[in-house]
Amino acid sequence: MLCIEEYPPGQHGDRKRRRDCIGSWQARYRDPTGRQTAKNFTKKDGGKTAAEAFLDKVHTSVRERTYRDPARGKITLETWHETWWEIQEKKGRTTTVNRKRCVWTKHVQPRWGGYRLVDLEFMELQKWLSGIRSHETQGRARAMLRSMLDAAIRDGERISINPATHLEVTAARPQRHPDDLKPPTTEQYALIHAALPEYYQVLLRDFAYETGLRPGEYAGLRNHCIDDEERLVHIKEILISDGGRLRRQAAPKTDAGFRTVPLTDRAWGAVQFMRDKWRPKRTRSAIGDGFDMHLDELVFRGPRGAALNVNNLSRPWHKATLQAGVARKVYNPDTKRHEWWPRVYDYRHDATSRMHHGGVSEVDAQRALGQERGGRVTWIYTHESEGAREQVRAALGGGSGLRAVK
Repeated sequence: MLCIEEYPPGQHGDRKRRRDCIGSWQARYRDPTGRQTAKNFTKKDGGKTAAEAFLDKVHTSVRERTYRDPARGKITLETWHETWWEIQEKKGRTTTVNRKRCVWTKHVQPRWGGYRLVDLEFMELQKWLSGIRSHETQGRARAMLRSMLDAAIRDGERISINPATHLEVTAARPQRHPDDLKPPTTEQYALIHAALPEYYQVLLRDFAYETGLRPGEYAGLRNHCIDDEERLVHIKEILISDGGRLRRQAAPKTDAGFRTVPLTDRAWGAVQFMRDKWRPKRTRSAIGDGFDMHLDELVFRGPRGAALNVNNLSRPWHKATLQAGVARKVYNPDTKRHEWWPRVYDYRHDATSRMHHGGVSEVDAQRALGQERGGRVTWIYTHESEGAREQVRAALGGGSGLRAVK
């Protein structure tokens, strides 16, 4: 259709003026929803010929159901994120959701939130990604952009291609010196444990060190999950930090985290100490929103009765490592920061070594520590070896166990 700006009504009959009619020709069409849409063409764009060609292409795409409304890709990435996030925040564990939220607010949104989807280009995205120093953060930022823009394509093709598909992580994978990865020696642990307050000697030396459980696992251990007859603990839920608040999580860190762990004599003594002090109930409360701790069911707590968290674990631990003369600062090449060694979490590495030297098979050690198996088939069909619990108990408690096979 001829445009008003170029061809006034007086020369070409009575036609209503359209505010969006700019140029020589305007191609008008209806999209698959029936809404009338238009696109203008000037003489430089090809005029009538270009407008007719455009209409032929649009009519074909509407008929073949491949039509994409260009206006749908002109929303900003921040606007699209609001729609995309409504689904994402309901997927995965709380810690995973919080990690994605952090990547968006700290990295993606400040740089690209105001850009329209159609204006995002591969090379600019790659330059920005390469400017992030951390290998791990680069990977997470790339994964988020890919997911968001893939969803934009699937949502009625807001964009025709995903410019983040071929982004590359350019930061080198961090490498650490072997000495920074090793747990403390037996002698170093003895010095640390001697420097701990008496309450934490029971909690850390007698239980965490003897079992190799993750901090969130023994922090969330409830009385009903303990088998008194067999002296076992069943790991069924954990405590995590959600935005600075403690939260119950209905499952361990991994699927392999659902497991049964045998207790040594010392670990069993720690359980009895905590039971005598706190008198935990054997009830099994529902998790609900996750923030109701039901402290009366927890076996292990802080010295004042609060649930265990990063503060009431890390502070006495760090103070003891300093007093024992064991602590040292270690550079983390991924975060570009210095961190203190050793960590409470290193108990797990030491427990792995003790089980290995005690002759416990790799499969049984993985099962006791709650580590992921090599594959789903192994997880389903590999069963705990006969007598494995007693081997683990003996290895962690200092017994000889079986002879290690090279």
